[in-house]
Amino acid sequence: MLPLTTKDPVKGSPSKALEYPKEHELECKRKQLEKMRVLTNSLGLISDSFHMFFDCTGLLAGVIASVITKWRANDKFSYGYVRAEILAGFVNGLFLLFIAFFIFSEAVERLVEPPEVKHERLLVVSVLGFIVNLIGIFIFQHGHAGGCDGHGHGGGHSHGHGSHGHDHHHGHDHHHGHDHHHHGHDHGFQTSGSKIMQGVFFHILADALGSVGVIISSLLMQYFGLMIADPLCSMFIAILIALSVLSLIKDSVMILMQRQPKELDGKLAGCYQKVMELDGVYSVQEPHFWTLCTNVFVGGVKLEVSPKADPAFIVSHTHMIFANVGVNQMYVQLDFARM
Repeated sequence: MLPLTTKDPVKGSPSKALEYPKEHELECKRKQLEKMRVLTNSLGLISDSFHMFFDCTGLLAGVIASVITKWRANDKFSYGYVRAEILAGFVNGLFLLFIAFFIFSEAVERLVEPPEVKHERLLVVSVLGFIVNLIGIFIFQHGHAGGCDGHGHGGGHSHGHGSHGHDHHHGHDHHHGHDHHHHGHDHGFQTSGSKIMQGVFFHILADALGSVGVIISSLLMQYFGLMIADPLCSMFIAILIALSVLSLIKDSVMILMQRQPKELDGKLAGCYQKVMELDGVYSVQEPHFWTLCTNVFVGGVKLEVSPKADPAFIVSHTHMIFANVGVNQMYVQLDFARM
């Protein structure tokens, strides 16, 4: 198959939606709450503030990634830098797992020896934290709604080779000729949200639920004297943090490991069968499909075809078959059988 030589990258990812107009104001409010939480000596509030801090870190990582994804492709990065969104989501998820482990282990220690918690101000601070989280969810939904609809750019660039690519005929000792085609088809990628956006939303939602847990624990301590409620609340928050990022980390790892897109798992076999039914196609060989970035799928196959086959017909129909199941870029290599 032809190497990519394009200077026109597969442009920005849905992480463009991470441009929040009130992000700085929200972060300042959260920092003020964190100071108050340490003064109360409540592990529930401290763990909740850690989660808020990493929410802000996730937003910062998303903004940085959204800038990097817009960098143009070059000779060394022929696909551009759109994978930055996957990498940022993976790193952010690892940080959150680490802090969840820290909170959980500290909570277990406090279950054994519950410390004194200054619960007089605990309820007020926890309610304020919940309000800030609600504001964060509102800002997230507002920014997300404005940035994810049809961020269009070329989905199957021909990279300057024409609509069906170039034909390269090579003579070989084993009497096989090879045609390499990159069939281009221009359309916008319709994406439903990047891994960064998904992760940040889960973080904010889990933090809001964690704030509810802190409010409940503060009520139990203030009115019933149940000091054990604080570490139990912390364990609840830690579990929420872990659950909110496990799917994000798993999906990011699968993409970085070049796993076949799970969205195509039940569809590719039918596509291979349809390609086999094309006039002149003998077999489908060496199929490779991977996820470039969120909801952007790339694939390539080698087809053994008859010497009398029409290359343009086979390549165009092969592309249409795979485009119908969501493959954005398709590379086809034709291997002509011996007479």
